[in-house]
Amino acid sequence: MKFSKVIVSLVIALNIIFTVAVLYIFYRVGTEPTALIAAWFGFTTGELWFLAGIRKKKMEGETHE
Repeated sequence: MKFSKVIVSLVIALNIIFTVAVLYIFYRVGTEPTALIAAWFGFTTGELWFLAGIRKKKMEGETHE
């Protein structure tokens, strides 16, 4: 459970850093990398969903014991 909290915190921090970087790029260049933004947030959302699924399976296993 401790490991999952670290992963969630890391994903949130990386999303904040990514957002700031994209905003800076948008300010300097004037265009946004739409495909990169969609891919990044799709990836991080998927990672969190998989982590939630693993935790759910683990909790279901504990209730059956």
